[in-house]
Amino acid sequence: MGAWPEPVQRVAAFLGYTGAEVRVEEFPAGTPTAQDAADAIGCKLGEIVKSLVFECDGRSVLALVPGDRRADAAKIARAVGAERASVASAPRVRELTGFEPGAVAPFPPANVDHVLIDRLLLLHEHVWVGAGSTTHLARLAPTELVRLSRAVALDLAADP
Repeated sequence: MGAWPEPVQRVAAFLGYTGAEVRVEEFPAGTPTAQDAADAIGCKLGEIVKSLVFECDGRSVLALVPGDRRADAAKIARAVGAERASVASAPRVRELTGFEPGAVAPFPPANVDHVLIDRLLLLHEHVWVGAGSTTHLARLAPTELVRLSRAVALDLAADP
């Protein structure tokens, strides 16, 4: 097996530096969507973390939401005191996070103004997050995710 791509190495180096209890794994079939990730891992869709970048009246937000739920833009806007929130463009996602859309890791800390995590993710023993490529994921406890991403826990998911 060859070396991991540079973004994945960056994530692994950050995790090693922080002493995080995290496992980074490669899934050659690919994990570009939450459903693809859950299928590759064999876990529940709600244990997959979608890392979504929003633009909110000139501020940027990284929203971490369960794979089985949609992010509620109005809730995200309210959480940061903005009038509205919209999903960031692919170039803006790369600029703010250093990762391609579909491969966004919530750490090392992104160049965003706020990191928010949906409270539903805190109910799981472990969750899976992007680790820098569409074939790499990291498994960790939600408390570690909050610590490493410096996220604030709120209700971000749209009502089912």
